[in-house]
Amino acid sequence: MSKPIEASIVVVDDEPSIRDLLVASLHFAGFEVNTAASGSEAIEVIEKVHPDLIVLDVMLPDIDGFTVTRRIRQEGIDSPVLFLTARDDTQDKVMGLTVGGDDYVTKPFSLEEVVARIRAILRRTSHQEADDPIIRVGDLEINEDSHDVTRAGVQVDLSPTEYKLLRYLMDNEGRVLSKTQILDHVWQYDWGGDAAIVESYISYLRKKVDGVVVEDENGEKHKVTPLIETKRGIGYMIRAPKTAKKDA
Repeated sequence: MSKPIEASIVVVDDEPSIRDLLVASLHFAGFEVNTAASGSEAIEVIEKVHPDLIVLDVMLPDIDGFTVTRRIRQEGIDSPVLFLTARDDTQDKVMGLTVGGDDYVTKPFSLEEVVARIRAILRRTSHQEADDPIIRVGDLEINEDSHDVTRAGVQVDLSPTEYKLLRYLMDNEGRVLSKTQILDHVWQYDWGGDAAIVESYISYLRKKVDGVVVEDENGEKHKVTPLIETKRGIGYMIRAPKTAKKDA
């Protein structure tokens, strides 16, 4: 029995080897995939299929990815765009987001990272489409409008970086994120220091999010069930405890 289609993706890259690897990886992850090898072909395919997301190389042989994005936005196509590029220039990253892109991955990249970024974008856009500003994992909630964070109804005060890290973990609920992935996303690709910074901020989050103390119906106080997990040698993830999933 085949897996249900998670979303439709258009992959645009003029390098056949990269295109084929992305297609194979995305098919395996459960996505429906269409492809294009140039900017003009990309516009034709995107107009035809109206995908849930576009993986778009910036450096194309005819029309660059930024121009492709401008043109489809002018035509009212609002599919989120994940840019792929060999450039690692801040100006290009700003340009990509300015023309209507949603995220940016610099070559060389891991296929695991691309899939994780795609799912994170789809989660964000699905929240926006549902007009629900609340992201939930178990009894942990983030209000995207007010940036309020609560755990079991208790307000949790986070710094901007802690909030961004928590949001990234929650956008990828149930998936292990490596330190490199977290550094790239939370520190805007520009952090040049040791990955130990991730360990420090995970520790801060654990104290604040998993350290919340609540009072039960008998008046007894106890800590909430931890949500943040360490996968030794791999990375970190957040997920609701099994009991919380059964009750949901």
